[in-house]
Amino acid sequence: MSSGPFRRLAPFIQEFIYKKKWDTLREAQVEACRVLFDTDHHLLIASGTASGKTEAAFFPALTELYHDPSESVGILYIGPLKALINDQFERVSDLLKEGQVPVWHWHGDVSQAEKTKLMQRPSGVLQITPESLEGLLMNRPNAIPALFHDLRYIIIDEVHAFMGADRGMQVISQLIRIQRMSGCSPRRIGLSATLRDYDAAAGWLGAGTPQAVEVVSPQGRRKLRISIDHFSFPDARDEKQAEQLELAKKAYYDYLYDVTHLKKALVFTNSRSDAELTTLELRRIAAKREQRDVFHVHHGSISAMLREETENALRKGQGPAVAAATLTLELGIDLGELERVIQLGAPYSCSSFVQRLGRSGRRGDQASEMLFLCPEEEDEEAELPARMPWTLLRAIAVTELYVRHKWVEPVYIRKKPMGVLYHQTMSTLKSMGEAEPAELARAVLTLPSFRQIEPAEYKTFLQYLLDIDHIERTEEGTLIIGLGGEKIVNNYRFYAVFKDDEEHTVYNGSEEIGSITTVPPPGYCFSLAGKLWKVEEIDTKHKSLYVKSAKGKVDTLWLGAGGDIHTLVIQKMREVLESDDLYPYLTPSAANRLERARRLARESGLLKSVVIPAGGDSFFILPWAGSKQFRTLERMLKHNLAGRLELRSLVPMEPYYMVVAGTTDESAIWNAILSELENNKDASTLLDEDEAPYLSKYDEFVSPQLVRTAFHVDGLDLEGLAKVLIDRHSTTSVN
Repeated sequence: MSSGPFRRLAPFIQEFIYKKKWDTLREAQVEACRVLFDTDHHLLIASGTASGKTEAAFFPALTELYHDPSESVGILYIGPLKALINDQFERVSDLLKEGQVPVWHWHGDVSQAEKTKLMQRPSGVLQITPESLEGLLMNRPNAIPALFHDLRYIIIDEVHAFMGADRGMQVISQLIRIQRMSGCSPRRIGLSATLRDYDAAAGWLGAGTPQAVEVVSPQGRRKLRISIDHFSFPDARDEKQAEQLELAKKAYYDYLYDVTHLKKALVFTNSRSDAELTTLELRRIAAKREQRDVFHVHHGSISAMLREETENALRKGQGPAVAAATLTLELGIDLGELERVIQLGAPYSCSSFVQRLGRSGRRGDQASEMLFLCPEEEDEEAELPARMPWTLLRAIAVTELYVRHKWVEPVYIRKKPMGVLYHQTMSTLKSMGEAEPAELARAVLTLPSFRQIEPAEYKTFLQYLLDIDHIERTEEGTLIIGLGGEKIVNNYRFYAVFKDDEEHTVYNGSEEIGSITTVPPPGYCFSLAGKLWKVEEIDTKHKSLYVKSAKGKVDTLWLGAGGDIHTLVIQKMREVLESDDLYPYLTPSAANRLERARRLARESGLLKSVVIPAGGDSFFILPWAGSKQFRTLERMLKHNLAGRLELRSLVPMEPYYMVVAGTTDESAIWNAILSELENNKDASTLLDEDEAPYLSKYDEFVSPQLVRTAFHVDGLDLEGLAKVLIDRHSTTSVN
């Protein structure tokens, strides 16, 4: 490795590579060196998990700091999760042992003493979450020039986790604010394993800067090993069926136990409640069989100490370790040589599937593995669409879309992000202290995320904040944070733009276990960290619960719902149901369940029409459209068509079907929908006059008029719905 970019790397990095016994640099690392050494471009590294993206970003950036040390923080690394920050902190610290480049990390679990050291000696690499960075910009504006005036690089990890989300708009706003406050012009490096729309990602990464964004995307072939299994749970209508249900659940958890308990395994669930229940059941089986308890749980409501214990058990622990986890282990934490990755149910997106698949096969030429276990109720007496195995169909659909077509969901960037506008306005005003209205408007509306906010809209926006006392005007005519705004801005929860529920911390003695959103009364039992606890005392003032170990019932103490599904995933599910294709990765149980569903779909006419009779005066509507388009159709029926069609009820079973009832027929419903789609291009007609639904955490503090505008622009999709249903109209007809 004496030629090529290797010889240009700093000596301590060359020594690091020798110690790792690497024979060659990976393609992503070679290309990253070319871009960062030989151009002034920003860089987007889009390559698979375990492809060396982190080193590709850090090797050339650290080489520059080695040869020309920065006079402030030289590299700012932004990660979406504290766990990822901690993981990368360890990786980069090892890399820099001989380089004499200090590495700092900053988030809620880092001691104040460490943060003070950084403020006294800004240098090297700073790893931080967007929320902690917001706190810095708001509360220590005078320290920003010293911290970042010689900032050379900003590395944004897992960029797909930010793009299209409120946090992504927050991050881009923060980068521009740092440049303005400190006078630096850093280059940006984005890292991701799941991107396919490179143009959109490059546009997001380079927003607000003149430099081009160069994309490095090595197309290595990846071995995959995928299996989808299905477990049917009978509906417990009587005592006999209740016994059958218990036997089915026992078989399901016994199987999960058997395929995991002797391995290093990661079990993904779609909710914290499922992760808790799964861990509890696996621990019960271990106790019953008198075998080792090797089971852990990992999600955002578990204490930092217990999360780290789980990560260490998977990465470094001797012998088997099994963790049930949510998306907290989906993003780039290196958990070492996992032997098995299991998905309970199906992810809601191809993007999530790719991330979870990438947790395995991270060493050498090992295959990436995913075993889907799809448990679903099966009730022969249920209404027709409810008898479809939707979870199984979704598992097949995301697998086919990614494995066969390499497709992942495109990113939608909101045009009117009013909640984020509130957040960045208040944060900017807090850091400025006071500002002229025109000065504040100029500072905020020139941020890339708000380019589609009109000056007149911002004037309405500011006037409403004055009316509710979130800002106030001084005698000199400048604006400052008002009394109402101080209550919001001065709370640590303000740093985050994502929605979060008010949580209470749970303690067993002095040990913090985690947190819950629903507070049970004393004496109540619940599950947390995969164990059962009984509430002994509630400290309302400090939002704390004190518990002791218990045996009792299990309950869900978090709020939340599943994710949105893209139209293409839903349409692929329909295609799977309609076709006769065989999928070699289905187990016999899954293949049998799919065949029964296909037979029922053919015999019932489920796939022939969008509207089908449901018996009596009821009808099923199956739009086969994504979540956003489904909700648009639901509103269209409720607001614009219910009176005309004399509908007396509408029950949505999002995003698959809805049930309507009224004195009409299927032809009239279908024709009314088509007519509305052809003639109505104004999504605002789908809202009541005084309705202003929230899309973001801070929408409640924004003028209802503007919130209403934001909802019909960003929350609904008449055009997308029309495309789906009018395309269907050309291939189907109502019987």
